Amino acid sequence: MLSSLLLLGLLIYLLWLCVRPRRPRGFPPGPPALPVLGNLLNLSLNNPMKDFQRLAEQYGSVYSLFIGPNPAIVLNGFKTIKEALVTRASEFSGRPKDLLINTMTQGKGIILADYGVRWKEHRRFALMTLRNFGLGKQSMEDRILDEIQHLMEPLEKCVGGTMNPQMLFHNAASNIICQVLFGKRFDYNDPFIKEIVHLYTENAKIANGPWAMRCQELGNILLKEHLKNRVPGQPKDFLDCYLDELDKRGDDGSSFAMDELMMFSLDLHFAGTDTTSNTILTGILYLMTHPHIQERCQQEIDREVEEGQQGTLVIPNLTSVLNESSMWKFPSEFNPDNFLNEQGDFEKPEAFMPFSIGPRMCLGEGLARMELFLVLVTLLRRFTFSWPEDAGEPDYTPVFGVTLTPKPYSMCIQLRTPQ
Repeated sequence: MLSSLLLLGLLIYLLWLCVRPRRPRGFPPGPPALPVLGNLLNLSLNNPMKDFQRLAEQYGSVYSLFIGPNPAIVLNGFKTIKEALVTRASEFSGRPKDLLINTMTQGKGIILADYGVRWKEHRRFALMTLRNFGLGKQSMEDRILDEIQHLMEPLEKCVGGTMNPQMLFHNAASNIICQVLFGKRFDYNDPFIKEIVHLYTENAKIANGPWAMRCQELGNILLKEHLKNRVPGQPKDFLDCYLDELDKRGDDGSSFAMDELMMFSLDLHFAGTDTTSNTILTGILYLMTHPHIQERCQQEIDREVEEGQQGTLVIPNLTSVLNESSMWKFPSEFNPDNFLNEQGDFEKPEAFMPFSIGPRMCLGEGLARMELFLVLVTLLRRFTFSWPEDAGEPDYTPVFGVTLTPKPYSMCIQLRTPQ
């Protein structure tokens, strides 16, 4: 009996040795991994960023994990991430290839596309076309300000009460990029755009899922409608410019193709919607739970603004840079002094890289910065936001996915007294 148990134990141990994940030679250190699961039990689904930081303190700024059976390398800290994404950019600008979503999208678009000639051509075209349509110029500012007026209406109606602002800010951000891409804005209650935004905000929390297929279906409907009113050679929006480029290139062997267009546009729409709106939501959450900082912002606005104006997955843990103690005065606090010099003037810290760095840095950074500034300044001039007294303690832990989203919350809205 004892010999049978020993034999069984030996077999189990040998089996475990065969199926356990093994780090390739030269791989960075990391926590022991389990068969099948890898290091998933080392990471909290609610807040994996804290676990990334905890593991960095134990294993160093570069360590390895197994996401299931797949190896991954996690980069932490400003110096490490800058070396990877800038100094050795060509080695670290790829994208994972074994996700279901890659199969769904066939590697098209710009977010998950391989770092190569096709991606470079499309990124160059996107930057040029976005600039031509006012990115960083007065015309884009006018579009944003116009959309803010639509955003203000539901906020005005809720003065003295509370509301959940999640979809409102998502709809506003969606409309700003829609005007550039498709030449139109949608009513906030339009069922078509509501479904697309819903796919972004809810299903995109599952980065590896079938949601991209439905997005493509809706995008193709939008493209067919757009083609009915297109006048070749007279571009009114991003889609028109791409179609004109297709006509000009013909069969020149370039990567431009009709089946690229929709995924390309949807990538830009997603990037211009989910990230910006979640930043606004996060900003409002912190401002209303730190009323003294909200008041400082409003006082400055009142002073300054006049009426009318490789095969292995590599994870650059940007949160580690944004919380790095050697790079910030108050690395763990929501504190504007992190961005102010001794004279109280704005000074951008080198470690501030919310749009990433290197070739893959966000191509819509200019639009996002303008949008965030105009939306927040306009809202803070008109309203004061506060945390509802009956809502308990605020929870700043984000919902993790393709982007970081604040947990749903309600906010109290009051009109400000004219200054």
